[in-house]
Amino acid sequence: MTTTKGTAAETAETPEHHEAPDASGKLTLAEILEIFAGGRLPLRFTAYDGSSAGPPDAPLGIELKSSRGTTYLATGRGDLGLARAYIAGDIDIHGVHPGDPYELLKALADELVFKLPPPRTMAHVIRSIGLEHLRPIAPPPQEAPPRWRRVAEGLRHSRSRDAEAIHHHYDVSNTFYEWVLGPSMTYTCACYPDADASLDEAQENKYRLVFEKLRLQPGDRLLDVGCGWGGMVRYAARRGVRALGVTLSAEQTAWAQQAIVAEGLGDLAEVRYGDYRDITESGFDAVSSIGLLEHIGVRNYASYFTFLQSRLRTGGLLLNHCITRPDNRSEPAAKGFIDRYVFPDGELTGSGRIITEAQDVGLEVMHEENLRLHYALTLRDWCANLVEHWDEAVAEVGLPTAKVWGLYMAGSRLAFETGGIQLHQVLAVRPDERGGTGDLPLRPWWTP
Repeated sequence: MTTTKGTAAETAETPEHHEAPDASGKLTLAEILEIFAGGRLPLRFTAYDGSSAGPPDAPLGIELKSSRGTTYLATGRGDLGLARAYIAGDIDIHGVHPGDPYELLKALADELVFKLPPPRTMAHVIRSIGLEHLRPIAPPPQEAPPRWRRVAEGLRHSRSRDAEAIHHHYDVSNTFYEWVLGPSMTYTCACYPDADASLDEAQENKYRLVFEKLRLQPGDRLLDVGCGWGGMVRYAARRGVRALGVTLSAEQTAWAQQAIVAEGLGDLAEVRYGDYRDITESGFDAVSSIGLLEHIGVRNYASYFTFLQSRLRTGGLLLNHCITRPDNRSEPAAKGFIDRYVFPDGELTGSGRIITEAQDVGLEVMHEENLRLHYALTLRDWCANLVEHWDEAVAEVGLPTAKVWGLYMAGSRLAFETGGIQLHQVLAVRPDERGGTGDLPLRPWWTP
């Protein structure tokens, strides 16, 4: 979730000198917000103490409803405090639907710049807030523990801890996912053939693109790791490919197995519940990994690519599709709202690091492309689905969880649009000992 430009650390060296309006009395909550925002608020802010700030006729607004919300805002770092207050019901948003708060987040990201005031004013702010609001309180129950407390579930990216992280995010409710994802039940970036394409058309086109890049033919064998609800497995099986998928989500497995039976694909398609590292079969013609690498952990990339290569026959192709950072230097671990509410233990790095790790285990990278803007469109359509099914979604998973999803998807859309995160597909081949790659064509063989 992206809500402001800059951080306290980045702006502390050049504070704007806003003195408190009344040095003898307490500041109102609206006055405090104006001090940090330099008086430039792109929306209307109202608070339970009766104060307000920002344009009275602003189409967008935030309402702080309780003192607990003040505590969350004062004690949560970055976007975490705002997320806690919103999810707990201590903040209401106006002018947008909770299933798609994109326009509000965009206004905050485009126009709101927080800066620390000088020490004298900061001391007045602290006195006005009150020390009782500077002591952390329990977060909403939807929040995962901080990383240092997750060691009880195992070391980061151990099998037990990976399973718990997957359970936290993917075992929400298959019914809920059906409403958000639509008929394709595909929770990864779509590939839009044109601007007017529907979500389902774009997801079908994504599977078509992966299928063609992997040069799959009837009778071939495909391994799909982190297979979700089996979309790629079933797409390949419909075209005569023997496809095996594996997922750590029990609910995904059950849904996928039922879908395979319903489509009459049992002779060609299989989805297993378990860790991809437990796959014993080898000699696959192709391996697809669509949205799994984000959960692997950067330090495990070498063993990940080594394992996938070991499942391929010589000359077999691997396609890795995952979210990336726009550089290869940033800290890979997610922080704040995303780590606590969406993807515990998720890690992202740049496409260069991914390509390097694949090459270093002996894979030959043939092609890569960035589908960043396609993911922004995908998230736009997922948010639209959530808005359409909002009442049913709230009844199914509860209002706080539904709000998490609206916030997460709208914020992620904004991040993809602005380049804060990207989506790369990397295609590689397992060469033979003399560098041979079989009968691969000289130029790309798939339709873009």
